[in-house]
Amino acid sequence: MLKRKIYKQIDDFYKRQKNKALMITGARQVGKSYIIEKYAKENYASYIRIDFIENPEYINIFDNITSTADILLKLSAIFGDKMIPNKTIIFFDEVQECKELITQVKYLVSEGSYSYILSGSLLGTVMNDIRSIPVGYLQILTMYPLDFEEFAIANGVGENIFDMLENAFDKLTPIDDFIHKKLLSLFELYLIVGGMPAAVSSFISTKNLKLVLDTQNMIIELYKRDISKYDKENKLYLNNILELIPSELNAKNKRFILKRLNENAKLSIYLNSFLWLKNAGVAISVFNVDEVKIPLVLSKSSNLFKLFLNDVGLLAALYGEGIQLKLLNGELSINHGAIYENFAAMEFTAHGFIPYYFNSKKMGEVDFLIELEGKIVPIEIKSGKNYYRHSAIDNILEIENYGIENAFVFCNGNIEKRGKLIYYPIYMIGLVRKKEISEEIIVETDFSALKD
Repeated sequence: MLKRKIYKQIDDFYKRQKNKALMITGARQVGKSYIIEKYAKENYASYIRIDFIENPEYINIFDNITSTADILLKLSAIFGDKMIPNKTIIFFDEVQECKELITQVKYLVSEGSYSYILSGSLLGTVMNDIRSIPVGYLQILTMYPLDFEEFAIANGVGENIFDMLENAFDKLTPIDDFIHKKLLSLFELYLIVGGMPAAVSSFISTKNLKLVLDTQNMIIELYKRDISKYDKENKLYLNNILELIPSELNAKNKRFILKRLNENAKLSIYLNSFLWLKNAGVAISVFNVDEVKIPLVLSKSSNLFKLFLNDVGLLAALYGEGIQLKLLNGELSINHGAIYENFAAMEFTAHGFIPYYFNSKKMGEVDFLIELEGKIVPIEIKSGKNYYRHSAIDNILEIENYGIENAFVFCNGNIEKRGKLIYYPIYMIGLVRKKEISEEIIVETDFSALKD
C-alpha cells in the first residue's frame, strides 16, 4: 500500500469544508481513483462510485435535468439504500466524460445531504469553458506521480529520516555520510522506476526492472491512445513531440527545437499540441525568462521553453531498453544532466512552484529560477563530480540590481555553504517548499473617518 501525501489534503478539506465538493485532477495512472477510494472507505459509512468510462450509461443521469431532486431521485433508483443522508460520499470518476456534471455540482452541494468528490484526467484538454466550474462550490487539487519522499517511504525509509533531512536543510547541517550514500543510491533507483504507482508497486513486489519497464511502456501506450482519442486532428504532432522529448533533453541546451520536428515547423502550428500535453499532465513546460526580476511571469518568453516528462521513470523508458543498467552503472553515454533536470522539474511542479530558466549570451544559462518567499532563487542541477563550476549563477550573483540573496546547487555532494551559494544533495529538492498560508487571513479595517 503506497502512502500518498494528498490523502491528508483530502482529509483536511472535508474536515474544513462542509459546503464544497473536491475535484482531484492529474495525468492518468497517478493514483487518483485509488486514493479517493481509500479515503472514502475509511471515512464514510457508505461510499458510491460512478465511473463514466466503465459505465457510460450513467452520463444519461444528467440529461434533461429539471432540478437537484431529479438527479438524486435517479441516483437513488440505481443505488438505493447505499444513499444514506449525511453518511455517504459519492465519487464521480472520469468526469471529463460528463461535462454537464460540473455545472450541476453547485446544486448538489447546496442541497447538503451528501458529500461529493470528483476525479478526472485530461480535464484541461476537454473542458474549454473554464467558467463552467462553479467557483465557491468546487475546489481543485492536482495529483502527481509519487515524489522522491513518497517513493523512499514506499521502499521502507522511515519518515523520521525526512524529519532529519528537513532539519538539516534548514540549518545547513551536513548529512551523515552513511545515510547520504544510501539516499543517493535510492535516488538513482528512483530515476529508473519513477513515481507512477503501478511501476513503484511492481518494483516493490518483484524487484524486477524488466517488469517495471513493461509497466511504464503500457502507461506510455495509454497516453498515446488518449492522444488518438481526444485530439484526432493533432495526434501526429502530439506523438512526435512526446517521442522527441528524450532526445531534446539530451541536446546541449535541452531547449525544445521545433525544427527537429519539421524543417518548416512554426510554433503557431504546434502550440495547441504543446498545450495539450501540458494540460493533460503528460508534460511539464519550463519557459525562458528575459529578466531575473519578480514576478518572473512578466519576462516569460513564450517561444523559448524546455519540455520535460511528467515522470522521470517514463522518461527512462522512452530512452529505450538497457538504460536501467546504464544508469545504475553511471555510464557516460547517458546524459544524466537531462534526467536530473527532469527530476527537478517534477519536484518543483509537484510542490507548487512554476519553474523557469534563464539564458543569456553574456551570462550563460541557469537551469531553474523559482520564486520563494517573494524572492528569486537561481538553481543549478549538477549530475557530475565537478559541481563547483556554475559560471551563470556566479554571474547573476554579481549583479546587485537582481538582489539575489542565495542560490542553490543540487548535486551528488553533501550540504555546504559558500557565500551566497548553498550546495544540497540532489535528493533534497523536495524540501524546497513554500510557506503555508493560513486558511483565514483576517484584515481589520476602519474607514469611518471618510464618512463625512
